[in-house]
Amino acid sequence: MIGYIESFHPDNQTGTIKTETETYTFHLDDWVAQVPPDIGDDVTFENDETAARKIDLVGAYLAAPTAVKRKYVAVALALFLGFTGMHRFYLGYYKLGLAQLALTAATVGYGALWGFIEVILLLAGHINKDAKGRPLK
Repeated sequence: MIGYIESFHPDNQTGTIKTETETYTFHLDDWVAQVPPDIGDDVTFENDETAARKIDLVGAYLAAPTAVKRKYVAVALALFLGFTGMHRFYLGYYKLGLAQLALTAATVGYGALWGFIEVILLLAGHINKDAKGRPLK
């Protein structure tokens, strides 16, 4: 059957799954997926009258995230505009970008050192994801 997680209580590791017409209870021991259940997740399961067994996420949620942002763009932004934090804005880390801009303004340019260090971190692969956890191209 197909349904969605209506509720989940991590304290006692139980929850409910709702289909179009029925509601089933489940225990975390019957969960098959690698990630923990979350309210609203679409799931497939086998029903046992009022309980759900062999619960798994619907396949769309298991797909690996695809890369959207390009590493070389982030490197170029960090190299030429690193003092403004522009590469952090590009990657979606807005608070870090603002902090870098504020540091540059407060220290009359020493924030550029932060940008240069992040060029090295980007090239070495230590910064390899955007703010949403997607890998860089």
